[in-house]
Amino acid sequence: MCGIIGYIGSKEVAPILIEGLKKLEYRGYDSAGLTVLNNSLTTIKKSGRILELEKQEYPEGTIGIAHTRWATHGEPNEINSHPHLNENNSISIVHNGIIENHTALKELLEQEGYNLKSETDSEILAHLISKFYTGDLEEATIKALGLIEGTYGLAVLHEDHEEIIAARKGSPLILGVGDGENFIASDVPAILNHTKKVIYLNDNEVARITKDGYKVKNINGTDIDKEIHEIKWSLEDIEKKGYKHFMLKEIFEQPGSLENTIRGRITEEIKLTLNFDTKKIKKIIILACGTSWHSALIGKYLLESLAKIPVEVDYASEFRYRKPIINDSDLVIAISQSGETADTLAALRESKEYGTKTLGIVNVVGSTISREVGSGMYIHAGPEIGVASTKAFTGQVLSLAILSLYLRQEKGLPLKRELIEEIKVLPKKISEFLDSENNIREIAKEFKDSKNFLYLGRGINFPVALEGALKLKEISYIHAEGYPAAEMKHGPIALIDEDMPVVFLATKSDLSKKIMSNMQEVKSRKGKIIAIKNDNDYEVKKLADYTIKVPETINELSPIINVLPLQLLAYHIADLKGIDVDRPRNLAKSVTVE
Repeated sequence: MCGIIGYIGSKEVAPILIEGLKKLEYRGYDSAGLTVLNNSLTTIKKSGRILELEKQEYPEGTIGIAHTRWATHGEPNEINSHPHLNENNSISIVHNGIIENHTALKELLEQEGYNLKSETDSEILAHLISKFYTGDLEEATIKALGLIEGTYGLAVLHEDHEEIIAARKGSPLILGVGDGENFIASDVPAILNHTKKVIYLNDNEVARITKDGYKVKNINGTDIDKEIHEIKWSLEDIEKKGYKHFMLKEIFEQPGSLENTIRGRITEEIKLTLNFDTKKIKKIIILACGTSWHSALIGKYLLESLAKIPVEVDYASEFRYRKPIINDSDLVIAISQSGETADTLAALRESKEYGTKTLGIVNVVGSTISREVGSGMYIHAGPEIGVASTKAFTGQVLSLAILSLYLRQEKGLPLKRELIEEIKVLPKKISEFLDSENNIREIAKEFKDSKNFLYLGRGINFPVALEGALKLKEISYIHAEGYPAAEMKHGPIALIDEDMPVVFLATKSDLSKKIMSNMQEVKSRKGKIIAIKNDNDYEVKKLADYTIKVPETINELSPIINVLPLQLLAYHIADLKGIDVDRPRNLAKSVTVE
């Protein structure tokens, strides 16, 4: 959450900062601000979108830091916006993270005569650094961070130093390496227009950045040599390419993103490189949050049915607090699009203390989770900018299917050739569905003013119902619930009337007859049925008020196809309501605070 960018070089800094903030706005858009160094510090900040900041007259200068905020402590207004300054305006900071002991530190500072102006926890850092400053900005920053309990991605300016001090703990931060210029940012898109050479800061590392170079040390003062990574994707990859929203673009990118997930992994056998003995795994625990948790639930079905290994799925945010019974014969899988999700990362670290094997399924190359796990699978979906995840979800599910087949293969069990062949043609089937004329926007027009939705599925498609409901909630602000269809009778059926749209995952499976029975129950109570169905399923068509046809596939892969119309339904409802689909209220793309 929140976006940070800093620049030091010979170019005018304000346009670079504004451009970078626009690329980071998916991380938070409650307010934005910047500080420019030109003999003294000039700070401008505005509540609302970056557009409001862009309207201002920029100060001149070639060094600066900027921030776009997702509010945690303090309401989203101008005073609480970043950057924050010390009392004499000689120090400016931007911060992403949460200072857990901010109340105690605030009391300490106020007792010493410091006047804090905002409601944020972040402002404390500006005053703490000022308190310790005696001429060395890096030293003062390290001393201040020594008092901090919590997380931070931090950039600091001082009016007397042509340098930026950056530090990271629990919140992603990268250095961008240029020619006579250098950058700091919370994510690659902010600097991709200027350099593809990046350094990933690890926790408890501090960087001193000048226009001519950088030095990185740990919080204890030991110098660290850092590897420079080359970013493989381009700025063009993250542009909208004619689509109205990033979310819509990313939905339509799924044939290509899934091709990337498959590439090199599916031949006559399954090819993965895992750094542990798969035959010794007795249990699998999957850790995830949000959409990734829904993919994990599908993964449980796949792993247990194909690999014959028992699986537990945990909300990462709860895992650490339930005293899990795990050991070195267990495999912990951490799933995260960004690879930076704070709760998932914390749960992963907790699991490692038990000696478990660890595997990450992530999208962002070089992310913290990818660096901290023993083995990993990149989903290779490409940059996902839309806050509501789409192509990352299908990439995660497909990765879990491939992993399940691999573990089955390693056990010496016969591979399911039908499943392998279906994986190979899956991108084509998805492309055919997306390219077809469908009636989803027309259905969206009928239900855009609904107050509630119910999504029902069974078996491997129950998590798809959860994901469909989540998508609708995230971007349309309509209350929706996902349920196992059989559980409808245990409470939700009381809600069903002529005003309640009910979405059924009704594609062909071993549970089709039971789904039909559930549809009858809704129909008899005058509920409005929207059914996801295969082409020639006339029974479903007779019961449903509206149908959306999807290509038929093997049951194990049906979630990947069945989620597509739910993504599009949520998108079109939100778009018809006039909502900014890519920037839903109160949400951020990457949740990097607990």
